[in-house]
Amino acid sequence: MKMNGSSNLVSDHSSNNAVLSSNNGETNSETLTDIVATTSKENVPENSEDFYDLKGKVESRLLSMWNNMKFGWTVKLKTNFSKESPVWLLGRCYHRKLSPSSSLESSTEVGTEATANDTVEQIYGEGIEGFKSDFISRIWMTYRREFPTMSGSSFTTDCGWGCMLRSGQMMLAQALVCHFLGRSWRWTPEKPIQNAREFQEDCLHRMIIKWFGDKSSVNSPLSIHQMVILGETLGKKAGDWYGPASVAHCLKAVIGAASKENYEFDKLDVYVAQDSTVYIQDVYSLCNLGNGSWKSLILLVPVKLGSEKFNPIYGPCLTSLLTLEFCIGVIGGRPKHSLYFVGYQDDRLIHLDPHYCQEMVDVWQPNFSLHSFHCRSPRKMPLIKMDPSCCIGFYLPTQNDFETFINIIGSFLIPQGLSTNNEYPIFTLHHGTRSSVMNQPNVRFSIYETEKNWVAPIQDSDTDIESEEFVLV
Repeated sequence: MKMNGSSNLVSDHSSNNAVLSSNNGETNSETLTDIVATTSKENVPENSEDFYDLKGKVESRLLSMWNNMKFGWTVKLKTNFSKESPVWLLGRCYHRKLSPSSSLESSTEVGTEATANDTVEQIYGEGIEGFKSDFISRIWMTYRREFPTMSGSSFTTDCGWGCMLRSGQMMLAQALVCHFLGRSWRWTPEKPIQNAREFQEDCLHRMIIKWFGDKSSVNSPLSIHQMVILGETLGKKAGDWYGPASVAHCLKAVIGAASKENYEFDKLDVYVAQDSTVYIQDVYSLCNLGNGSWKSLILLVPVKLGSEKFNPIYGPCLTSLLTLEFCIGVIGGRPKHSLYFVGYQDDRLIHLDPHYCQEMVDVWQPNFSLHSFHCRSPRKMPLIKMDPSCCIGFYLPTQNDFETFINIIGSFLIPQGLSTNNEYPIFTLHHGTRSSVMNQPNVRFSIYETEKNWVAPIQDSDTDIESEEFVLV
C-alpha cells in the first residue's frame, strides 16, 4: 500500500482522527498539543500529572493508528487463492479441485497421510472453506497498547518493536493448541457451546490465551512482559528488536520458568538447535523421564538461508516442511518486518502479521472476548522476499513422533539437484551430544549470529500486501 502525502485514511478500528506528517509518520508537536487539548473535556494544566498521562495515551493511540495504516490494516485488500493449486496450512492440504478416488496411492500424492480407515474428507481436506476455518482457528498475537508498564521501563505498548516477540508467541501458542486441543481443533465463534466436550475445549482455548495475557503475572507466564524480563539475560531490554534466534531462546526460557509455577507445563519442554544442528542425544536427555515417560517436545531450529538475501534454492525445502503436520510454522519475515509463516500456495507464503495495534484485553475477566486473538485476514508474501534469518518450529508429542521425525526429516532438508553429498542442508541432525563434539568455552552461540538484520528500526513500505478477503481466481 502506497501513501502519498498526508494520508486521508482513517482507521476503522479507532474513533479518533489524527494528522500525521507526510514523510515519516511522526506527530507534529503542535498538532499533538491541539489533540490533547481537544480530547480533554476540561483544561488541564500542562505541568500536571493528568496532562502527561493524557499526552501519553494520545501518543500511544497515534502510534497505533500510524502502524495500522502503514501495514495495511485500515483498508480491505484481497488475497488471491488459485483454484488450480493446493493450499497448505501447517501440514493440512486444502484444494477446491481435488476429486475423490478409491486409490490410497493417489491420496498420498497430495501430501496427506492416508490409512485404510480414513474417510474421503480426511484424505482430501475440506476445500477452501476448510482452509478458512483452519486459518481463523490459529491464535493471533499482535501489538497491544495501554497494558501495564513493563518492569524497568516506561513502555505501555510494544508497538513498533515487539513484532518478533509476538511472532514467537504465535508459534508457541500453536504448539500449545496442538498439545492441549489437538491439530484438528477448530474455533467456531458463531456457534454456541452445546455439550461438555465443547465446554472443555472453550476452557482450554481461553486458558492458553490467558497464559499470554499482557501483564507481569504468575498467571500469564508467557506474556510479553515475562519475555522481556527473561530477554535481559540475552542482553535485551524493553524496546529492543529481537531476531528469530533470540526469540527461540526466549521461548525456551519462558517455558522453563512457567513449568516451575504451573503444573500444566510439567511434561512439555523446548529444545533450541545450536549452529543449525539438532543433537539427538541431548533431546533424549531432555525429554526422557524414565519409566517409559516422555516430555512433549517443542523443537526450534534457528537457521540462516542465505547471506544477505534469501537463497531461492531453499524455497522448495522450506515449503515442503510446511506440509508436515508436526511443523508449527516459521518465524521470520521480510527484512525489518517480522511475520509468522503458517502455509503456502505456489510460490507465496501465507502468514499471520503481528503489526496490528489493538487495545489490551483483560483476559482474566470472565468470558473475555476472543475475537481479537483470531485473524480473519490471511496474507501472502512472495517466498523470494523472505529474510534469510528465520526459525523453524516442530511439535513432537511422543518419543515415537521424535524418532519418526529423525527418520524422515533428512529428505526435506537438502536442496534438490545441487548437492549429492548433503553439503548444504537447511539444518543437520547429529546422533551425539553437543558437548562431545564442540569445544564448549569457544562456542559462539547462534543466537548472536542472526541478529544484524533485525536491529534497525522498521522502515518498510509494503506495496504488495494482500489481505482481508478470500478470492478464488
